[in-house]
Amino acid sequence: MTKISVCLASHNGEKYIKAQIDSILPQLNEEDELIISDDGSTDTTISIIHSYRDKRIKLTTCDVRDNAIKNFENALTRCSGEVIFLADQDDLWAPNKIETMLKALKTYDIVLSDCCVVNENLELLCPSLFGINKTRTGFWKNLWKNGYVGCCMAFHRKILNKALPFPAHIPMHDQWIGLVGELFYKPVAIKDPLTMYRRHEKSTTKTGDKSHFSLISKIRFRINLIKNLIRLYV
Repeated sequence: MTKISVCLASHNGEKYIKAQIDSILPQLNEEDELIISDDGSTDTTISIIHSYRDKRIKLTTCDVRDNAIKNFENALTRCSGEVIFLADQDDLWAPNKIETMLKALKTYDIVLSDCCVVNENLELLCPSLFGINKTRTGFWKNLWKNGYVGCCMAFHRKILNKALPFPAHIPMHDQWIGLVGELFYKPVAIKDPLTMYRRHEKSTTKTGDKSHFSLISKIRFRINLIKNLIRLYV
């Protein structure tokens, strides 16, 4: 049976993290794992995680503060599964998320699923993030306007082995993983909305908002991405 690793980055997530963990654990088998990397929570996040006393949950600490890329990288370097899922602390997974994405991963190497966008009370804001972002596969499309949202991604370990360590000065970890998948492996986007993507005032990213980076910064980011992808060929 394929071992699954779910990698979740946490930071002061006491308000939502229990509901998210409760949506993930029932989908995991005994040999699977939920790796949670915390980067210095000062609320009750850690005590909530410890309260589970579930051997599948493995808590680790990230030394770099307020850096989602480093926090996810810390979790990813510690996972041992053959299939890796990324998870945010404030979302909710559909009960069939792992089952559905594993089916796609029998044919493809990296899978991106759709999700519905909800507010902090789980009230529907938009039925499809794909519709907002005009999401589709394709290297050049996702180089300029990224559609790879981490909480909607799952991939085989061979992609992780190629993507780690994360290069410096990348826009986000999920775009980097997605582009590695696009360039070297077989990607697919499936229309099933398998996550309730919760948006609230403390969300790391704001759905539908334009990037705060200048055009020059965007170009520099993309040039850096291309340079680091070229290095993977060497």
